[in-house]
Amino acid sequence: MARLTSFLRNPFSFLFARNPEEDAVAAYVLREHASGRPLDQVIQDAYVQNRLSTQQQERLLSRPELVQQLGEQAIADARATLSSL
Repeated sequence: MARLTSFLRNPFSFLFARNPEEDAVAAYVLREHASGRPLDQVIQDAYVQNRLSTQQQERLLSRPELVQQLGEQAIADARATLSSL
């Protein structure tokens, strides 16, 4: 019943729901990049590749918190690597 009530309060909440697996991969990407690894290498890791589809990886690279912490150029380089796979 609580789920129905929640849905009726905000019927479009599913559009803004976060995927916990994507959140875990985002944390992994930030942690690995902070340790000094280039973003394009981190994106190619088996951990990322096995957990996210190409579309999900593109969405990951569009997250504002990633763009802010990693920088525009690192994101552009990672997208170029992703499109060449």
